[in-house]
Amino acid sequence: MKHELSRRRVLGTLGGALAGLFSLSAARTAKAVVKKVFVSTSAPKGYDPTQHKWLMCFDVDRCIGCGLCVEACKTENHVPQGPTYCRTWIERYIIKKPKPGSGAARGEVLVDSPNGGRDGFPSTTVPREEILKSFFVPKLCNLCEHSPCTQVCPVGATFDSPDGAVLVDPKYCIGCGFCIQACPYGCRFLNPETKTAEKCTLCYHRITRGLKPACVEICPTEARIFGDLKNPVENDPIQTFINKNKVHTIKPHLGTDPRTLYANLDKEVR
Repeated sequence: MKHELSRRRVLGTLGGALAGLFSLSAARTAKAVVKKVFVSTSAPKGYDPTQHKWLMCFDVDRCIGCGLCVEACKTENHVPQGPTYCRTWIERYIIKKPKPGSGAARGEVLVDSPNGGRDGFPSTTVPREEILKSFFVPKLCNLCEHSPCTQVCPVGATFDSPDGAVLVDPKYCIGCGFCIQACPYGCRFLNPETKTAEKCTLCYHRITRGLKPACVEICPTEARIFGDLKNPVENDPIQTFINKNKVHTIKPHLGTDPRTLYANLDKEVR
């Protein structure tokens, strides 16, 4: 009996110790995540990501395809030169009229993005009389609430910040490319200089200091609208945009729940 009591006491003590270790481990993990947000993303000390919820919106009808946003992004974030390295880019959609007698509502859809739209767009070779509709679509990270890229990263280098940003810690990234393959929006690339995955961070070093992302700051037509859902301002542009427009997301059927919203988005946009 004494042996049994002693055994129970030892097991109880051991269980309590293990529980304490697990709790300590969980606490350390939580602190590590918070520390990662503060240290690895260039956010200033004292910035609390739980007190913000960033949101990016686009008005497709306002985009003129000037490419200033792409240029500003590359300059601000030291994005490598070259058409395949873009944190944000612009696509041009040209929808042709249907062929006579086809019974279709619209014809062939042509999409191009020369140099990511950085230098604007040349005149199309499609005759004007054959064009049903043409427009520009700005693109960047869709800030998925259920992001595939974070799920496949084997080392936790890609992570969701509590403020809505999806970030990459270059100190942890091993350049495996899994996140690049997993992103259904083509928003990631491997930096040829650092050999790490890269993507739009909403200019995290700017927004955490009260500034706008570079692409939003430079846009001459205000096609890009950015704000903080948890800290609305007077005549808040984000709330105004959502209230005045029927907003959509790209590829909603994938269940990623993007947090980038579009107004006047054509069904042909992929």
